[in-house]
Amino acid sequence: MTKIIQIEGMSCSHCQAAVENALNAIDGVQAEVDLAAGTATVTLTREVSDETLRQAVEEEDYAVLSIA
Repeated sequence: MTKIIQIEGMSCSHCQAAVENALNAIDGVQAEVDLAAGTATVTLTREVSDETLRQAVEEEDYAVLSIA
């Protein structure tokens, strides 16, 4: 399953790496962040709730606008 997370507040490669690392630390998640688009493409190998994904991003001080 693939989900797209729309993220607000990322402005540099450090931001991109912080969000990518936070998401990839979740078991079953492979994330790739597109800084220009402000999105993270997340591929799930097991069931992970949207709330878990949202918390990982928000703990890095970025806002999640949507998860689709």
